[in-house]
Amino acid sequence: MSERDLYVAFSEVLSLSQSTKDDLAGLLDPETGFAPRMRQLCREQIQHMEDTNAPPEDLEIIRLEENTWNLLQAVLPARKTELPPTPSAQELLSLNPYTPPSSLAQAIMQSSRLLTELVVVREWLHDTAPSHPVPDATTGYWKYTKHTVLQGMRSGGAYRDGLVRELDPDAPNREEGRALASDDASGEKVLLQALYACVRAGRLEEAVELCRRAHQPWRASSILGSRLFRWPALSTEPREEDSDAMVEDDAEAWHGNQNRKLWKKTCVHAALNNALSDQERLLYASLTPSPLTATILKSACRTWEDHLWVQISIICEEKESLELGRLGGSFWEGGAAPDEDQEEEEWKAEVEATLKTLEDVAVTEGPDSGHAFHFAQLRIILDETDELLEKFAGILTANVQKQTFEYGQLCRFFAHLCLYLQLIDIPTPPHATQVVLESYLRVLEDAEQRQLIAMYAGALGDNAVDRYAHFLVSLGLTADISERKLALTQADDHGLDRNRVAIAAAERTIDAAFDELDEPKGPLPSVVTAPQPPSEEEEVLLRSIEWTTFFEQTYDVALEQTNVILRYFLAVGKVQAALSLLEMLPAGLADISLPEERATEYLHYRQFFVIWETLERVVEHQGQAVDVGRMGKEEKAQWLGRYRSAIEQSHEQITVLLTSEWLTPCLERGSVDRRKRDLIRIRQIYIPEITIRLHFALVDSRQWIPENLRRAMELVNIVADSRYRLYDDFISGTGVAGNNGRRRLGEYLGAVRQAFVAGLEKGGSDPFRTITSAASM
Repeated sequence: MSERDLYVAFSEVLSLSQSTKDDLAGLLDPETGFAPRMRQLCREQIQHMEDTNAPPEDLEIIRLEENTWNLLQAVLPARKTELPPTPSAQELLSLNPYTPPSSLAQAIMQSSRLLTELVVVREWLHDTAPSHPVPDATTGYWKYTKHTVLQGMRSGGAYRDGLVRELDPDAPNREEGRALASDDASGEKVLLQALYACVRAGRLEEAVELCRRAHQPWRASSILGSRLFRWPALSTEPREEDSDAMVEDDAEAWHGNQNRKLWKKTCVHAALNNALSDQERLLYASLTPSPLTATILKSACRTWEDHLWVQISIICEEKESLELGRLGGSFWEGGAAPDEDQEEEEWKAEVEATLKTLEDVAVTEGPDSGHAFHFAQLRIILDETDELLEKFAGILTANVQKQTFEYGQLCRFFAHLCLYLQLIDIPTPPHATQVVLESYLRVLEDAEQRQLIAMYAGALGDNAVDRYAHFLVSLGLTADISERKLALTQADDHGLDRNRVAIAAAERTIDAAFDELDEPKGPLPSVVTAPQPPSEEEEVLLRSIEWTTFFEQTYDVALEQTNVILRYFLAVGKVQAALSLLEMLPAGLADISLPEERATEYLHYRQFFVIWETLERVVEHQGQAVDVGRMGKEEKAQWLGRYRSAIEQSHEQITVLLTSEWLTPCLERGSVDRRKRDLIRIRQIYIPEITIRLHFALVDSRQWIPENLRRAMELVNIVADSRYRLYDDFISGTGVAGNNGRRRLGEYLGAVRQAFVAGLEKGGSDPFRTITSAASM
């Protein structure tokens, strides 16, 4: 499974679990629950990484994550499930003073939730213990030493110097200065190491089998002495119905060690005996973990998990022995019953203090005690997940190396841990959860897992909309319109308000674009020059409208944003960019009538662009005039008809615009804000522009349409009419237009003068003949 596939696989487990979030039993199921599925994904990833020769340190991180999910599955079900009431050990004894110690130990464990969890943690440490090499089976008991001893006996007692003279198990310890043959000593060392590894992994049956294969049944018996005495005939525990259990639990058979106290003392004595080898002392210490044997056990610890196992084993064994020893009325155990409530609270505090010493314990192999996963495991065991998440969130907000394999793995684990705890109704600290999820979202973005963002953003609660909008904005110009729509649609699939997300994304995009773009001010731009393609920032501003035009529910917001964007492009003289925006808009925007001011402004912009396109057609037809001499009569008539129609349309449209207070209803009275400044600026740019363009179109067409010269003269009256105050747009004293306004007025007056001169082209000395003749018609 590749890293990209792993992100998807984790999300699928989360999605499935969210769909069944009310099924607590299903979420905690030991086979199909949330944590087991995550653990299985880690296993599959480990296999893939091993097959591809991934770096060992990366493999170690995945193994730690797998172990942590395993730990969560081990402890959380017990914390979330109310166990049925069971009789206490004292109650069992009151019913039957011959109750076997195994039943009493089970009752002691069930009466303490903490002890139950610690036993489960010990089993988890057994399951996650590293594998060990199995020693080869021997063909006899100390065969090399045996051969030497027998040879010495045959030769009349001549033994090889340094070798034992007898073959009983205590011979190497009893005969000072003598030892086994080198091959046997070596085999004994390997066997003892393997036996310790079996005990460390909780595989006592395997250890017993190794002893038997090594022809050391006495050592197998010493290991089996760790079992508590069990006698089903005297126990009130319910019988299992399967046939195997029935055979094992024959009412006449008993199992375990009747004298376990004596056995423990003997093991402790052996562990503290300096005459024994280090390996044998370690084996006996591991069978009877206690404060007395702790030093020996710790000397063999290599990893942080080894240290944890030692402490947990000592705590469990001591608690069990203490409670069994204090039971009153037991045939097998004796003593006075303690004050349970007081003892339990003191013991809990002692356990917590003991385990916290592992926060800075030194290790010689594997990740140290300060590693995030080890810290997580310890906090999970102590039921301090709030502190765990807050600690990791603090690390994330600090200056950490983010572009690493470990960072991504940790963010993924902690994000899913937060969501898992929420699924099973374990509260998580809000701020820490937000920080963790935000970090994982950035990991997903960097990994280009865009399709997964909505799922995890949806878990941010009140911040979900803004966070997903932030992601949509981060797509920038790299995503085409179909990818953007798909990303927005995915918000619905994960419980996000699609409309709110769209609005937030559009607003963020517009704000980001305007942060980079200069406010329209200063000299008025020329719109005669060849249009320039929009800059990257302007392209971002243009495409921001896409977010609110995908669905009708956000068209009202799209209308407002369209006006904002059009104001900018028109105010900087980029008519082509504004036209491209109109092409992106759905037809439904024109049907919106409220609020009236917003709808009116948009209608006025569309009115302007219709005029602009008509003027472009006039220029196109006028350019064809050079070919009139080569046209046939019918072709010339068609051209002239199109030319006349375009000019008449532009004249009518512009006249309506000039006499209808274009954009002026949108000018608010009072303070001069940016919107008002932009609207004034737009009028100062385009009122003179379309007026002058129409004037020249009318004058230049007089050769083919003579009455147009009169229309050009009549246009002057509209500009000068005090009802429309168009002259304010040609020349302004506010400083907004500056000299540009005065220059446009001069340009228009010069064009009008040339029109009067053109009226004298056919003779006569009256410059007003064109106007007066038109008036008399």
